[in-house]
Amino acid sequence: MKYLILLIPILFLSNNAQSQEKEKLKKADVAKEFSKEVALLLKDPKIMQAFDFIDENDEALMTTLMSLTEIPAPPFGEMTRAKAFRELLEKAGADSTWIDEGGNVIALRKGKKSSKMVALDAHLDTVFPLDTDVNVVRKGDTLYAPGVGDDTRGLAMVYQVLKAMNEAQIETASDLVFIGTVGEEGLGDLRGVKHLFSDKSDLKIDSWIGIDGGSVGRVNYKALGSIRYRAKFSGPGGHSWGAFGLANPHHALAKAIDYFAIAASEYVAEGPKTSFNIGRIGGGTSVNSIPFESWFEVDIRSLDPLRIRAMDSLFKANMQRAVKDYNQSGVEDEVVLDLELIGDRPSGALSRDLPLIQRSIAATILLGARLRETTGSTNGNIPISLGVPSVTLGRGGQGKNAHSLDEWWANIDGVRAIKLALLITVAESGLAK
Repeated sequence: MKYLILLIPILFLSNNAQSQEKEKLKKADVAKEFSKEVALLLKDPKIMQAFDFIDENDEALMTTLMSLTEIPAPPFGEMTRAKAFRELLEKAGADSTWIDEGGNVIALRKGKKSSKMVALDAHLDTVFPLDTDVNVVRKGDTLYAPGVGDDTRGLAMVYQVLKAMNEAQIETASDLVFIGTVGEEGLGDLRGVKHLFSDKSDLKIDSWIGIDGGSVGRVNYKALGSIRYRAKFSGPGGHSWGAFGLANPHHALAKAIDYFAIAASEYVAEGPKTSFNIGRIGGGTSVNSIPFESWFEVDIRSLDPLRIRAMDSLFKANMQRAVKDYNQSGVEDEVVLDLELIGDRPSGALSRDLPLIQRSIAATILLGARLRETTGSTNGNIPISLGVPSVTLGRGGQGKNAHSLDEWWANIDGVRAIKLALLITVAESGLAK
């Protein structure tokens, strides 16, 4: 009798938990077919075996993460890390691996039907120069090093998903490609993923799953677009006293920024959120020299492609206006303007009703993570802009200070994010029957 008494509360708690899950799925507006599909996957013995592998090998993955972090991967200098990551994917049991013409690492895991290709990606590059000290300091579950979270942890997760699937002998209907992309950060301008979706790539990716910033539960399917310019003002240059009155590029630059900031502020004051930022300024040789060159870099962002185009036109018009007005202000000689496009990330948003997004939301809720549907600027911008189903997931754990020398990542329930990535990847690619 005492066993029955103990069993009743357990059954009550189990039924109560299931009821709460159903309520969360209902509130999240997830179609029953997808919530049922994911729920069945969670009961599949091979999925459970893969989850056990992830739990049992969590400490080994920390070692892998530290090793990858200590391989510098600056912008346009990712090849050493790329080779190491390719070797990891080979050891994890990929059917074939290679580095494509764009520099991306690709591992193919063939499906039983091969009617579709699903990609799981994290980016290889960090924002740090080659000479940055990237040695990892470990204190308990916390790792301290530039780039340890963004996005080296994502790379480690991609590797672990592939390894867990092979250890559990999970067979999928669709082909899977596990990818480490170059050029996600800064002036890399998404060059890796742009290559993958160009005519130069041999892959035909039908669904894209990325792992990048954020805690477990992030589901990003809206692309925050941006354009970036370097505006360079050139003149003859000269001595500050002896050539006083000569056209000064710094003065023209100041006028250009002022004109643009006033006009842009008026534009962004209304309508969907749009931002602009002058992030870098440089030029000149000494305090007593009229510079022969002056430059600045601007970043313009919006979720709305039309707003970006409008800001683009506004920026160019005010640059030309400033140079014309300055050259006509009575200065000797003239300043010449050169505009260089240094970044172009398309914007867009996918329908929440797409199967990949529905599966991602259902999996997030059923694994007990707090769902956060977000907008971001990631590798996903490219497939989203092309209408290819795409989500970006958080790397999980806890972390802070990304893009700084003080970056850290703590393995607080980090396995949940790996399990979620695996679950969504298998759900989208389909278990082979």
